[in-house]
Amino acid sequence: MPTLVIAPVKKLWRELDMSTANGSGAGTTSRETHPPKDGPEAEQMFAARAGDVTFRELSRDETEAMLLRNRVGRLAFSLHDRVDIQPIHYIYERGWLYGRTSEGDKITALRHNRWVAFEVDEVTDLFDWRSIVIHGSFWIMHPRGSPHAEELWTKAAELVSKIVPGALTETDPVPFRQTLFRIAVSDVRGREAKVKPRQRNEP
Repeated sequence: MPTLVIAPVKKLWRELDMSTANGSGAGTTSRETHPPKDGPEAEQMFAARAGDVTFRELSRDETEAMLLRNRVGRLAFSLHDRVDIQPIHYIYERGWLYGRTSEGDKITALRHNRWVAFEVDEVTDLFDWRSIVIHGSFWIMHPRGSPHAEELWTKAAELVSKIVPGALTETDPVPFRQTLFRIAVSDVRGREAKVKPRQRNEP
């Protein structure tokens, strides 16, 4: 697969002045200015020249490592003609994402359509990031039911307590989040953007 590259475009930028006058709250004004021509700020803005930025697919080991070291992602779900996305904490183990939430519109939608996407990002700069997108199915867990269901709920509670000490106990920092869930990872894709380092003799 050929490496994709992206070329930056230099153009005027708009700078918003959110100042207020005499405490009365002046309206927002804008003015056009040219970006800096030299110095660290300009070097950071225009470090990515034509062909400098590369994108690549993350390996399976890299995606697993990224899922394991992060704790917050974004859950995307849909119902009828509405798509929503919300941040949520999670813990990953052996092809499953475990987490918890509270009853509400999200759970109502997911009871009707369990197919979801889940995204985890690591962003350092405009062209320095990693991103993982997962597709899978959302399963609500119950503390009462068959022995297997109770065993899974207990396991999920133990995993969640590793990232939120006191979860589901009297010392729970968010006691209203009582619904445990897990997401079966059907497929996962990770991508990375990087700026190629310049040689010292390059302009």
